[in-house]
Amino acid sequence: MRIATFNINGIGARLPALLQWLEEKQPDVACLQELKAPQEKFPIAAIEAAGYHAIWHGQKSWNGVAILVRGKAPAEVGRGLPGDPEDEQSRYIEAVVDDVVVVCLYLPNGNPAPGPKFDYKLKWFERLIIRAEQLLATGAKIVIAGDYNVMPTELDVYKPERWLDDALFRPETRAAFARLVAQGWTDALRTMHPDEKIYTFWDYFRNAYGRDAGLRIDHLLLSPALAPALVAAGVDRDVRGREKPSDHAPTWIELDLNRAAGAPHATAAAKPKAARKKAAQQAD
Repeated sequence: MRIATFNINGIGARLPALLQWLEEKQPDVACLQELKAPQEKFPIAAIEAAGYHAIWHGQKSWNGVAILVRGKAPAEVGRGLPGDPEDEQSRYIEAVVDDVVVVCLYLPNGNPAPGPKFDYKLKWFERLIIRAEQLLATGAKIVIAGDYNVMPTELDVYKPERWLDDALFRPETRAAFARLVAQGWTDALRTMHPDEKIYTFWDYFRNAYGRDAGLRIDHLLLSPALAPALVAAGVDRDVRGREKPSDHAPTWIELDLNRAAGAPHATAAAKPKAARKKAAQQAD
């Protein structure tokens, strides 16, 4: 199974580029971020014509996430990150695909920092850490994929000294990501390329792509039940160099699910504990 994450930076403007990449690489699952389109404007007809089914959580002009699955329909199990009923930003969606829980997220940028946007980023991160712990407790095969807006280490950023005060590289942000991973998640790309300079984002300005002045901010984290299935990971960086590209490149993993440990059924495991308890009581 190939699972990819791709911040498309506006699905209306980048739809031809997305469809070209889907045809070339044919990922089994594609997690998209920054749709920048309301729910009714998602181009589902074009996506289905390309052989994919999708669930999506849109928002006018900003944010937006989607999960595309080749040849079959993803089973949605949740949308919106729990923990703040007043948060209306479309940044999080969960589904089950072939007994794998797929989480797609777009973590807040947080700039300028310090300030209200950075406070929101850190609070969102805390909610993610709580939800990730709940998911881990199920023992299911899980991938949390998306644009985290975090460079975890100096290896993940071109000229790190220039980013010390940026919300994506501030100590608080990196510490939150480290706490998340320390729960037991495997950073797939870094696991397969432990010492390599490898980026997933290049700004549009100052010829960043041409100079390879990039950042690694798109990550796929694997639960202990899924991590043994990891056989490859990489970045389709050539996509960034095409006409009218996103400023991100697709980042992907290859999984051999036969190597994954036995785990609870994903559909049930993905549900919060309270919901599973309620369902069990209703069954009785």
